[in-house]
Amino acid sequence: MADDPRRNAFDLQAEQMNWFDLKAPQRSGADSFVQHYDSRYKKYVNVSKLTDSRQQIQLVFISLTAVLFSVLQIAQPGGRADGCVPGFQVRNYQLVLGGPLQKGQPLLQVEFDDCAGNEDVSFEVSDPSFHVDGDLNLVPRRDVESCGPVLLVHGFGSHVDDRAQVDVSGLPVRSENTLTEVLGQKLRYRSKRALLVPPMIVTENQRAPFPRLIGKSHVILTEKTVHHIFRLTGPGADQYPNDLFTIDTETGDVSVSRSLDRETIDSYQLEVSTTDSSGNVLEGPVILVVTVIDQNDNRPIFKESLYTGEVLEGSPTGTTVMTMTAFDADDPATDNAVLRYNIVRQSPDKPSPNMFYIDAEKGDIVTVISPSLLDRETLPTTTYELEIVAKDMAGSEVGLTGTATATITITDKNDHAPEFTHPLFEARVHEGSRGVVVNLTVDDRDDPATGAWRALYSIISGDPKQSFEVQTNPDNNEGMLSVVKPLDYETTAFHTLLIRVENEDPLVPDVGYGPSSTATVHVTVEDINEGPVFFPDPLLVTRMENVPVGSFVASLNASDPDVLEIQSIRYAVLSDPAAWLSVNPVRGTVNTSASLDRESPYVHANKYTALFVATDNGTPPATGTGTLIIHLEDYNDNAPFVVPSVAQVCEDAGDMNVAVVAGRDKDLAPNAAPFKIELGKQPGLDKTWRVTRINSTHSQIMLLQSLKKANYQLPLLITDSGVPPLSNSTEVKVQVCICTKTKRYCSSAHSHRTSLVVLLSTLLLVRLCL
Repeated sequence: MADDPRRNAFDLQAEQMNWFDLKAPQRSGADSFVQHYDSRYKKYVNVSKLTDSRQQIQLVFISLTAVLFSVLQIAQPGGRADGCVPGFQVRNYQLVLGGPLQKGQPLLQVEFDDCAGNEDVSFEVSDPSFHVDGDLNLVPRRDVESCGPVLLVHGFGSHVDDRAQVDVSGLPVRSENTLTEVLGQKLRYRSKRALLVPPMIVTENQRAPFPRLIGKSHVILTEKTVHHIFRLTGPGADQYPNDLFTIDTETGDVSVSRSLDRETIDSYQLEVSTTDSSGNVLEGPVILVVTVIDQNDNRPIFKESLYTGEVLEGSPTGTTVMTMTAFDADDPATDNAVLRYNIVRQSPDKPSPNMFYIDAEKGDIVTVISPSLLDRETLPTTTYELEIVAKDMAGSEVGLTGTATATITITDKNDHAPEFTHPLFEARVHEGSRGVVVNLTVDDRDDPATGAWRALYSIISGDPKQSFEVQTNPDNNEGMLSVVKPLDYETTAFHTLLIRVENEDPLVPDVGYGPSSTATVHVTVEDINEGPVFFPDPLLVTRMENVPVGSFVASLNASDPDVLEIQSIRYAVLSDPAAWLSVNPVRGTVNTSASLDRESPYVHANKYTALFVATDNGTPPATGTGTLIIHLEDYNDNAPFVVPSVAQVCEDAGDMNVAVVAGRDKDLAPNAAPFKIELGKQPGLDKTWRVTRINSTHSQIMLLQSLKKANYQLPLLITDSGVPPLSNSTEVKVQVCICTKTKRYCSSAHSHRTSLVVLLSTLLLVRLCL
């Protein structure tokens, strides 16, 4: 049998994978099939019946070797806990056909597992007429009428590189090629040597001794070649963190050199390659993925040490109050990070030790107590404290735990109406006073400082003039009844008020305001000696200024509000800024004691204000104050005057050489403007000067003859429009200046009197010069 090409292929594959699979010659004439137990897969596989004793001996030897190898693999530190071996789980298949094959017809299903989910696995078949589809079925790509006796299936990916053999019967043989020739075909995926690096796992927190073997790299040789030296590179080998993993340069054994922490790094990606003795790369690099297997070495940790929540009193059973959330740093894909929540303590435990329940998986805390018992006003406390424990390992006894506290407050709803502590309140108040007269007290069983407790008061009857108001004292919720408009004993000595109290928040539907939510308040007004009251106040009169001293101005009128008593009133001046007035103390008549002057600084907007006081003879005496406002009419008692007092003209005569002046008068129209401004009565002035009117208040001075540079006092006469009119003779200093286009040069010497002699001398001098 040594010359059987199929046996040689099997032996070759077994050597390449370093596996001790039982693979005998698959067919020998009409030999029947037998089963053999494969210890790697814990299943029986079909093998052909052996035909001679030599093969039987080989079968026994290989079987024992496979069993021994499986035991050693299980005992190795770092071996896969799930027993998964990447590659074809069955590497030899028998395909018996009854005739030609149709395109897409599934022939058989191969068993293949890369131990990583088969996500990036590809297949190639030695005969291009076949392929392996996504369901691992061997399928013809086209209609097939003949094929070779052997199909070689190549499965490869980042975690695996393996081959299987399919023996085909029932179709005409396409050629006489032996399996050795098939294996020798030059396929695009086939190389004469290959480096197989399966993924490896290592458990975190391992203890010494180190190093520990975690896996092995293989070089698959198809022909005699040079010696391979294994090399390991990447983070965890020759890069940070350095020297975590090492590889035996001769055997390809990979070891871990110290304990790992999955929560720091959960996997490592390294590269394995082989070189010859001169350092030349022969194979690779091939990715080696080392996965760190989690241990339950982290306790659950709550995000907060203290959680707070609220639930409204009377809430239905099952109301969610809050959610507790813990975090476990272990692998979330394992039970090490699967948490279960539990309430281990409730304080206080009344009225029931199980008022709340926590969803073991979600951490939601919900109410268990009935709504009738969840009454804030009857519970022993409004705050409950729960001790919550989170346990990993899905809550098993070996799980680690973390603890947090949840504080739940039973919040109030407005299920109690406020009630007055007394149905009747009494108050006494002096007439004429303002302010709080009585505090109204109420009881409310709801939560203080909430809208269900805060009171709102209203007067529903007994206050037609709105003389009272009720405000809430924010400190004690009492109603403060105040007088906002002074009460009059003589008008009403007794008031009866009906006051209602409500809450800021509306009551719940099944609760209403009862009789105790209203109260009566009796307010008694006490009589006091009230001061006299002036009417009208202020008293307005109009008078002409400058009336003779002793003239009548006004008559004051003050009355005593205490109509039930007979009292006398005396008057006096309280404030008379200009000392113009006097008052008769009994009759209250006001006369002038000095001349009234509208232009006085004590007069504002033509009005003069004085204050008077009226005093009764009660015990004790009471006073009242009244105001007298005199509107002063104007009298033409102020002569007009000219402004400005200095004017400038140029020395050359001309129509454009003028100075503008204006009239002013302290009196009002019609005793002021229009003004008449003219030259003084001195003879000869009109030969040199002319004054012409511009408007009702302004005139212009014009130089008729050229004068030398000097200052001249020009007499003017200004008259107002009063009846009778007032005139005023005044002088304006006129500066005759030398003028240029940009500047005037005026004299600063004393002014010359503009007289007839001066003017004649000036004219004579001008003629001589000419």
